[in-house]
Amino acid sequence: MQAVVIDEFGEPKDVLTAQQAPTPEPGAGEVRIAMSLSPIHNHDLAIIRGVYGYRPALPAIPGTEAAGVVDAVGPGVENLKVGQRVAVAGVRDAWADSFVARAEQAVPMPDSVPDETACQLLAMPLSALMLLDDLGVRAGEWIVVNAANGAVGRLLNLFAKERGVRVLSLVRGESSVRALEKLGYGPVLDTESVGWLARGADITGGEPIVRAVDQVSGPAAGDLMALLAPRGELISFGALSGKPLIIDTGAVIFKQAVVKGFWGQQRSSDIDRADYVRLITELVTLAANGTLRLDVQADFALEQAAEAAVVSETPGRNGKVVLHAGTR
Repeated sequence: MQAVVIDEFGEPKDVLTAQQAPTPEPGAGEVRIAMSLSPIHNHDLAIIRGVYGYRPALPAIPGTEAAGVVDAVGPGVENLKVGQRVAVAGVRDAWADSFVARAEQAVPMPDSVPDETACQLLAMPLSALMLLDDLGVRAGEWIVVNAANGAVGRLLNLFAKERGVRVLSLVRGESSVRALEKLGYGPVLDTESVGWLARGADITGGEPIVRAVDQVSGPAAGDLMALLAPRGELISFGALSGKPLIIDTGAVIFKQAVVKGFWGQQRSSDIDRADYVRLITELVTLAANGTLRLDVQADFALEQAAEAAVVSETPGRNGKVVLHAGTR
């Protein structure tokens, strides 16, 4: 089969190559999935660079989430069958024609959920739901999130709107502002515009911003701290800038603010099965009835993975970049 392979850690544009690899066989309790679409997540690129929470043994096939069709089942698998359409997250070899997953990881997908949504339904949406729960905010309270035009930012807006939580969204560029406003989310501020930080401090009408979600790191974290209310919390969710947190010490001390991290993979492993099923059921239901739709901006073949990775990190993107197997 064809697969995207890294033989060394480094910049995705330099180390991602398409190679021939053995087709995997499912073991006990496993299924093999013929991949249809697989998204490029920020954590996938961090894994490729060797800077994520774990480093796979090399050579390695990246890719942690996908939609596809079950084409083989291992011994002991009773809840899935060949030909069944599924989505799966938490795997490590999805950027290939086929990959193996534990049967319990594969979630059956209704026909009403398109591949474009299904392939990115389980990782980021679940993390966003768990994150919103962990923020502990009530209806009417304010939170702020940067990189709000990305998958997590849009999902936080959607789920927060359902709960009556108010969101100040920060993006780069007027096109991203318009894209979020078109979805009905607001207020939205362009961080490349003059005086945006002062406007951000006034936009809530004096009501405190009690939580801040940082996906950028670097100086952007300091901007969020400036907007955060006393005794608020800043949650580090990502580092799109590739830089460490840069936060004014005085702001942390005198605001008595809390800075903490959120790692969706670890949070998912800590959740009990009943809660996991409840959240997954909620996500699939929202996707099936059309409330939750996840956009794809660009679709690349496996042999174009290096190019796709560059597009994925280009500022101003308003949808996920995905890879497909075979012809499409």
